[in-house]
Amino acid sequence: MKTMKGPGIFLAQFLGDAEPFNSLDTIAKYMADLGYKGIQLPTWDPRVIDLKQAAESQTYCDELKGKLGDIGVEITELSTHLQGQLVAVHPAYGPMFDGFGPAELAGKPTEQQAWAVDQLMLAAKASKNLGLTSHVTFSGALLWPFMYPWPQRPAGLVETGFTELANRWLPILNAFDEAGVNVGYELHPGEDLHDGITFEMFLEKVNNHPRAGINYDPSHFLLQQLDYLQFIDFYHERIYAYHVKDAEFNPTGKQGVYGGFQGWVERAGRFRSLGDGQVDFSGIFSKLAQYDYDGWAVLEWECALKHPEQGAAEGAPFIDGHIIRVTERAFDDFAGTGADESFNKKVLGLS
Repeated sequence: MKTMKGPGIFLAQFLGDAEPFNSLDTIAKYMADLGYKGIQLPTWDPRVIDLKQAAESQTYCDELKGKLGDIGVEITELSTHLQGQLVAVHPAYGPMFDGFGPAELAGKPTEQQAWAVDQLMLAAKASKNLGLTSHVTFSGALLWPFMYPWPQRPAGLVETGFTELANRWLPILNAFDEAGVNVGYELHPGEDLHDGITFEMFLEKVNNHPRAGINYDPSHFLLQQLDYLQFIDFYHERIYAYHVKDAEFNPTGKQGVYGGFQGWVERAGRFRSLGDGQVDFSGIFSKLAQYDYDGWAVLEWECALKHPEQGAAEGAPFIDGHIIRVTERAFDDFAGTGADESFNKKVLGLS
């Protein structure tokens, strides 16, 4: 049996203009002082990593790892959530996603997509140079505007959409395969890959590619009212990363899953700081331990109410307290008889 690593923390929600959140050195030290052992790096922010240089220079990567090691943390995974989103964007969402890529490519979807694919290719090489084995990202979406079938979807629309999505991702997955790195898609509303069924549809289209996996995040499953514990039973072999994130769903007579266009505080479903929501983390950590998940447990902090600094401070001990140091022997070994085959036959009345 294997013990997962942690606690780790995704830096994206904490980076800002004020110290200590405005540089890698200072935010890494801040998180290390809180008890975090790993940091997940958003590759779109040049303050934390130069993705191109990391892809091209082993020396740069060695120096980056060494610097972080001196601070007391290591890199858990690189994240390309924003770039992954731009691999596939329906035109209805184009203007809203313009900010996810370079300003000069705004309004140029073909060029944006090419840039995004190149970014993922660089991330594969950078991950290899950093000695990482997993990567986290989004799938992007061509079909999300048609998620609820009204008016009825044209016959074959979903098939066409998933075929195109797979065609865009296959070269990227092959690049990660060459680098020896798994890709964990965060199954997330707004992405074509948002639950188990859509992941299976994609997996079929990419010929069960061995690098196509899941960044497990129970918060998105709770808000969809999906059984996030049974999900682990189904897909544990494809869970390559883990975002520890809480949420709550409190439907009323006025709103449910869709939220009535309300802001996060007023929504029936909202993200919460660790321990403040409804996610059964004891159950999750137990399931992952049962299936030998030995990757990182990484806090992705989002909360409609709590200050991020309080959330970060509470997150490290929360995760540390839930990580199960797996046992090396059965609890009842003390009562073992040390029997052999002849003794077993005797017990069964066969000799």
